[in-house]
Amino acid sequence: MTDFKLRPWHADDLDSLVEQANNQHIARYMTNMFPHPYSRENGLAFIEFANLAEPFRIFAIEINGKAVGGVGIHPQTDIMCKNAELGYWLGEQYWGKGVMGSVIAAILPYAFKTFDIERLYGRVFGSNTASQHVLLKNGFVLESNIPKVIYKDGIFEDELIYGIRRDNL
Repeated sequence: MTDFKLRPWHADDLDSLVEQANNQHIARYMTNMFPHPYSRENGLAFIEFANLAEPFRIFAIEINGKAVGGVGIHPQTDIMCKNAELGYWLGEQYWGKGVMGSVIAAILPYAFKTFDIERLYGRVFGSNTASQHVLLKNGFVLESNIPKVIYKDGIFEDELIYGIRRDNL
């Protein structure tokens, strides 16, 4: 497994962020809020946004001194206020090396300690088997499979919702 560090995003991460994020293989499994192509302007806006929330919610994944991905905890509101969504991405050159599984294992205790939540969930494209595997490996369970509700790049995909509850850690 590759060593990593979770830390805040910094202004000097911009070049690495754009280099890693400007990848169609990553963007295809992200919401349209994660653009492709990914520009310097997108990166600047993201770094500013990532550092707004208190307590801290959006982390850079650093490997060998470079930001190569991100992971975030997104608390929900209203009737979903005891839930938070987990979001993550990783530069393609680091796929298949156990990095994201370890990142999620590291962020789980932080999420439940820091936020007043009972459940953390991830929404996954039906064709993204790697992401499904990484959540299952970390104790998430498949809660729902909603057929053909994601529409991305002219294709309908299933949305899979995986969750983990505080009392299952």
